[in-house]
Amino acid sequence: MDLVGVPVAQQWPTMLAAAKRIERLGYDTAWVYDHFHTVPLPTQEATYECWTLMAALAATTDRVRLGQMCTCNSYRNPAYLAKVASSIDVISGGRLEFAIGAGWYEHEYLAYGYPYPSDGTRIAQLDEAVQIIKKMWTEDEATFTGKHFSVKGAINQPKGLQTPHPPLWIAGGGEKKTLRIVAAYADFANFAGTVETFTQKSRILDEHCAAVGRDPAEVGRTVHMFVTVGTDEADLRAKVERAAAQIGRSVDKYLASPQTIAGTPQQVIDTLGAFRDAGAMHLTGYFADVVWGDSLEVFAAEVMPHLR
Repeated sequence: MDLVGVPVAQQWPTMLAAAKRIERLGYDTAWVYDHFHTVPLPTQEATYECWTLMAALAATTDRVRLGQMCTCNSYRNPAYLAKVASSIDVISGGRLEFAIGAGWYEHEYLAYGYPYPSDGTRIAQLDEAVQIIKKMWTEDEATFTGKHFSVKGAINQPKGLQTPHPPLWIAGGGEKKTLRIVAAYADFANFAGTVETFTQKSRILDEHCAAVGRDPAEVGRTVHMFVTVGTDEADLRAKVERAAAQIGRSVDKYLASPQTIAGTPQQVIDTLGAFRDAGAMHLTGYFADVVWGDSLEVFAAEVMPHLR
C-alpha cells in the first residue's frame, strides 16, 4: 500500500527515488516484498513483482545491498530462481541478499493458480529448494532428486560474484521444522515479534545448530519491524494516523502489533537496543511513510548512529 495515490506513470520513479534516498542516507540494505497483490487484504492498488524490482534496482543503484522480505518459495521453480538470483548478483556488482521462506498467503496462492499444500509440505519444499539453490550457486552441474523438486546436471552460468554465494536468509520462526532448515543451510535467520519472541526463537535455533553440528555463531540473527519515527509526539501521532489509514487499520490496532515500533528517536533507540542486546545484528525496517514522510531521514540522523 506504499503507492496509494501515486499515478502509475510515476510509480517506478517514486520507488527509484526512495531507493536513492535509502542509499544516500547511509542504510546498508534496501528491501522489497514478494507479493502479487496487496496485504493484508487484496485490493486494486499497485504491487510490483519482486524479482523484476530486484533487476531494476540492481541496475539503478550503486552501493546499497538489495534483498527481499521474503521470496515465496512456492512461486518459482528453485533452479530458475537460483539462475535469476545469480544474474542479479552480477548485474548489481555483488550486492544481492537472497531471502526465502516457505510462503503463507493462501488467498494469493489460490488467486494466481498455485496449489496451497499443508504447512508441512510447504516447509519440506523449502528444504529441498534451498539445497538445489545452493548446488546451483556452487557446482558446475547440479543434480538433486527430491520428493518435490529435482534437477539433473543443471548448469548455472554466470555464477554470482559473491563467494561462495550470495548471503542466504531463511525467514520464519517455526520451531520444529523451519528453524532446523535455518540451522542446516542459512547464513541469516529472520524473526518478527517481541524481544521475548526473538530471544526464544534464537535459543531454539542454537539447539538446532547443535543438533546438526553447526556453530550457532555462523547464523546471524536479524529482525524485521514496521518503523515510524517522529521528531516529537505531535509529529509521531500525525505519521501513525496516516500510516494506519494507508493500510486500513485503526491507530490502536497498528500500534498494538508486536511488529510495530513507533516512537520518538530515543524511544526507538531504547526499543531496538533491547533487540541488539538480545543478539540481533540487523534490522530490516519497513517505513510506511517512505513516499510521503521523513521517518527515513529522522531514523538515519538520530537513531542509526546509536545502534550501528
